[in-house]
Amino acid sequence: MGDVRTLEEDHGAEEQAPEVHDLEGQGVDSPVAHGHGADAAASHGAEAHDPLSQFEIKTLHHIELAGFDISFTNSALFMVVAITAISVFLVGGMSRGALIPGRWQMTVELIYAFMADTVRENVGEGGRPYFPFIFTLFLFILFCNSMGLIPYTFTVTSHIIVTFALALVVFVGCTVIAVLKHGIRFFTFFMPSGISLWMAPLMVPIEIISYLVRPVTLSLRLFANMMAGHTLLKVFAGFVIALGLAGIFPLAVIIMLYALDTIIALLQAYVFAMLACLYLHDALHLH
Repeated sequence: MGDVRTLEEDHGAEEQAPEVHDLEGQGVDSPVAHGHGADAAASHGAEAHDPLSQFEIKTLHHIELAGFDISFTNSALFMVVAITAISVFLVGGMSRGALIPGRWQMTVELIYAFMADTVRENVGEGGRPYFPFIFTLFLFILFCNSMGLIPYTFTVTSHIIVTFALALVVFVGCTVIAVLKHGIRFFTFFMPSGISLWMAPLMVPIEIISYLVRPVTLSLRLFANMMAGHTLLKVFAGFVIALGLAGIFPLAVIIMLYALDTIIALLQAYVFAMLACLYLHDALHLH
């Protein structure tokens, strides 16, 4: 009797299986399919409200070269957009070269003069050959920071790998310039003038460490400010919808945070360029 009952149960299960497939074929959701759909929707909703999801690197076009993944990502896309926007801004602003400049040309000239004064004041006349690099660095960071404030865009400078790469270029470049200009005298930079010899074992390691951490502090400052500001905006944006009519209060906070983030975006670009000028001054003049 037990074997007969088992055969009947197996036969009943086989009869139910086609019914499930028939329901799915007719467009009727089965309980299992409905459960998977609900899980997917919940997962998508959680990702949409995750304040850190906006920093995710997404592959737009997969490219592999000699075993290395060099795929074109959303980060690379917005770098290209930033460079294109800078080119259009500069070329378009100065294309006419009018004696009485318009607003566009005046804006370009003001930024150019502002950065020229920054290099002159912090580096000296010896910094003139390096002005194009400082000017380009400032505009690239400024445009990347500013584009990140536009909804549904990507903030390139919110990734430590990008800011560290920029800082490393500045650090290595200044070090090479110092070695080529001063030779062996470059190492006197780690022994401040006026320090007695008995203090050298203490001061030299401190100076070396402070010099080597320059790219770290330079990159962390920009990365942390960009990431923190955008994370706060996303967090308060979630409260606006969740609180309904009471969401007017977090909305007011968002407006203030957005204004603050705009100022920080401009300020951090200037701070990065100014510190690059100071490091360049040390490379040219040592102390």
